[in-house]
Parts: sequence; structure tokens; C-alpha cells
Amino acid sequence: MMLSPRHAESDRPWVQTDSSNVPCGSGPAQLEACRGKVRSVSVLALSREERRRQRRATATYRSAHATRERVRVVAFNVAFAQLRKLLPILPPEKSSSKIEILRLAICYISYLGHVLDVEEHQ
Repeated sequence: MMLSPRHAESDRPWVQTDSSNVPCGSGPAQLEACRGKVRSVSVLALSREERRRQRRATATYRSAHATRERVRVVAFNVAFAQLRKLLPILPPEKSSSKIEILRLAICYISYLGHVLDVEEHQ
């Protein structure tokens, strides 16, 4: 839609009007009266993704997210420590990466499966 000076403000969909049908922004008093409406309409006009982005930008959300992430990482590390203790292959003083622990656990589980298969066939 091409706008020219001949078009009325009411033809513009982005111009909000108050209850007396006076276009927002047509005077200082009307502008002040419309500010609250424009804010509330702009919040409603945001998409779900934009509202989510705004909520995630708050300091409270970021702090809570960081706390949840720390708890998750601690639980993850505890689980790896417990798995490492269950592996008889590793000496206690040797530190291992998480991928090494997973690979050794896979090998140990397959070894135990092989031992069970051999015992069943005897």
C-alpha cells in the first residue's frame, strides 16, 4: 500500500486510536493517552518467539538458568565418577576423560556379556 499525503491516519494499520476515534499521535494530550494502549498492543503483537526472547533476556531468568545448568553439570560429573568406580579396569589414581570412561564401560559390558554367553554354553 503506497501512502501519500492524501491518505488519512486511520488508513494506516499501525496507528492506534483511542476510544473517541482520535488517532494516536495527533496531539500531545492524545499521545499521552495512547501510550499505555500502544504498550499493551505491542506486547500482544509480539510473536511467541519474541516474547520468549524477551523473557530469557531478563537477569532473573539468566541467573536461574545458570543455576540449573550448574546443578545439571554437577549431577553429570557425579554420574561419571560413579561409573568410573564400577570399572575394574581403571587404576584409582589414574584420571580419565569422560569419553575414555564411556568407551571402557562399553568394553566392560560387552566382556561381561561374552562371559555370560560362555557360561551358558558349558
